[in-house]
Amino acid sequence: MKRICLLALITTMSGCAMLEPIETDEVTQATTVVDAVEGDKSKDESSGIVDTLRGRNDPVAGDPAWAPIHPKQKPEHYAAATGSLFSPEHITDLYDDSKPRGIGDIITVTLDETTSATKSANADLSKTNEAQMDPLQVGGEELKVGGKYNFSYDLNNTNTFAGDSSAKQSNSISGYITVEVIEVLANGNLVIRGEKWMTLNTGDEYIRLSGTIRPD
Repeated sequence: MKRICLLALITTMSGCAMLEPIETDEVTQATTVVDAVEGDKSKDESSGIVDTLRGRNDPVAGDPAWAPIHPKQKPEHYAAATGSLFSPEHITDLYDDSKPRGIGDIITVTLDETTSATKSANADLSKTNEAQMDPLQVGGEELKVGGKYNFSYDLNNTNTFAGDSSAKQSNSISGYITVEVIEVLANGNLVIRGEKWMTLNTGDEYIRLSGTIRPD
């Protein structure tokens, strides 16, 4: 009896081992953060000009990206003790015109730019319509109604259109702005950068200038 029960138990366990595992669906839990004002941002949907205005970064005064830079000072242990009262790093030639050549040097840029654009267009249209019908004749004589009116017509229609349009735009800027050398390129050219803010009656106006110049 024990052998029969043991044999049945082994047979049952073998059958369970041969069964294919049941696949279970994996449940993924996601969390969506919803802003109380702007709503759900889980879907990237563009709304045109609204998104453009939200993503615009207006310039502000005191922007660190346009702040003046200061040249790094050499550590004292790199300076050679010469025993002299004068530093060779700050020596100036008698005939030197003091051209900017290093990082942190100041340059005054003269602004003098003028742009002008003009566009004009002319349009002349003319249209004429004519429609005529000779009097009806019956038996060689005109067919008339009441002895006065015959069956004929003569129509003329003329339409004329003339238009002119013109547009003109001009911009000019003049003045001075002081910039600094922020980088010296391998060919000797200087990369400059600077800004100028002016407070007027209607608000703040600014000029930002950056580019590459020759040292001469």
